[in-house]
Amino acid sequence: MATKEFRLPDPGEGLTEAEIVTWKVKVGDTVKVNDIVVEVETAKSLVELPVPFAGTVAALLVSEGDMVEVGTPIISVETGSAPGAEAAPPAGESTPQQAASQQGDDTAGDKDVAEEIEEGKIGGTTSTGRTAVLVGYGVKNTEAKRRPRKATADVPEPEGEIGGRHEVRLNPTRVAQSKRPAGSPIPSVAPAAAMTAEAPRGDRPLAKPPVRKLAKDLGIDLGEVTGTGEGGVVTRADVEQYAAAGPAHTAPGTDAAVRSAAPGERETREPIKGVRKMMAQAMVGSAFGAPHVTEWITVDVTKTMELVESLKKDRAFREVKVTPMLVLAKAMCLAVRRHPMINSTWDEDAQEIVVKHYVNLGIAAATPRGLVVPNIKDADAMGLVELAESIGALTATAREGRTQPAEMADGTITITNVGVFGVDLGTPIINPGESAIMAFGAVRRMPWVVETDTGSGVTEEIVPRWVSQLALSFDHRHIDGELGSRFLADVASILEDPARALLFA
Repeated sequence: MATKEFRLPDPGEGLTEAEIVTWKVKVGDTVKVNDIVVEVETAKSLVELPVPFAGTVAALLVSEGDMVEVGTPIISVETGSAPGAEAAPPAGESTPQQAASQQGDDTAGDKDVAEEIEEGKIGGTTSTGRTAVLVGYGVKNTEAKRRPRKATADVPEPEGEIGGRHEVRLNPTRVAQSKRPAGSPIPSVAPAAAMTAEAPRGDRPLAKPPVRKLAKDLGIDLGEVTGTGEGGVVTRADVEQYAAAGPAHTAPGTDAAVRSAAPGERETREPIKGVRKMMAQAMVGSAFGAPHVTEWITVDVTKTMELVESLKKDRAFREVKVTPMLVLAKAMCLAVRRHPMINSTWDEDAQEIVVKHYVNLGIAAATPRGLVVPNIKDADAMGLVELAESIGALTATAREGRTQPAEMADGTITITNVGVFGVDLGTPIINPGESAIMAFGAVRRMPWVVETDTGSGVTEEIVPRWVSQLALSFDHRHIDGELGSRFLADVASILEDPARALLFA
């Protein structure tokens, strides 16, 4: 009887530690290759980890809530085979070695993927240059066959062309006189970790992972909650109802957590870790690494509000949420076409400006774990319905704490909607790796001067209108005041009259 230890892998984001959130198995459970055994929280996301071998769980080597370094053994499994023998995966599923082979790694003498998993190297780049995936070490049972890779060559585009979906690098010291072919490919995005429905084990209460996460954030024992779902499953509504009826249950790091301090306790301390720690480091780096300039504009958005109400009644938008931020998102994508430099990045090492001719639109989302900025890939290529669906899915995933690192990578420009908190406006900090961020303030009924052409002259009257404010922060190293002002004015003009969007097409 051989016993193998599964070491905490590196999810491929250069992270060194993770917190054990929830064990999906207990001692004595039988597991198969790629069974989800634990949920961990890294500095960027919640991730479910599969076990790379089959057998019986012998021991859980760390406890829920423990902060564990990458490479630390976290679970031991009795494989029921001689040392060195690998458990066979389910029928139709590739072994880790075969999966690695399908990725094009044929280096002789290289360690197999299972060995790297045990050594805690999965997710990082090995000595041979292979980057292993975090979730799903094998492939799914399917009859589909992998298509052979085509040999591709970088073909430079004609000089001066800015169309297409690519990046252009400009040397800031020679922008005026230099012409270079574009052709840098769109950055590749790692596959997001799959969400897996949790199977009941033993006497554990039945609940899906997002509901378990919500209960953990609120400090609620799911065993005390009565499930009203089919088969006694505890739903989100059950947890929220329990939290409202019972004592205060709060998420770490929130204002509510301070209010729920024990009587007489003058101070409470919360460890700086996970997303909150990463957010702090990123904001400090951005604030002091890029010279920020912020400009404001006040806009009459009455016609945008009328459009929103009209779209809510449209059959095509029946299944999606329509808000003024949807119109803002579309307006930004359209304005980027006129001002592509706003959608660029300053590359300090290469001394180049990277102009990106695609829009990965970030949506800043406040969660109990901290601020995350997932982005919608190629948002500029989407129609209004598809964009609304993407925003809805992105925000729902963020609230559940399920945003994966790949969903936060390669953003190009961001929206932060402070208006949902009743705030008029703020001075947003640029998301690292980008050059501009738009803050959207609260939409309020306010007195507004309206001009009317009567034919014999222009009359003015004060009437109540829907009014909001926008603030654009941008990197002043390569985005000057004129460019920032023109981009902001164009976005505002579309919100003032959405029909102007036809001029941007």
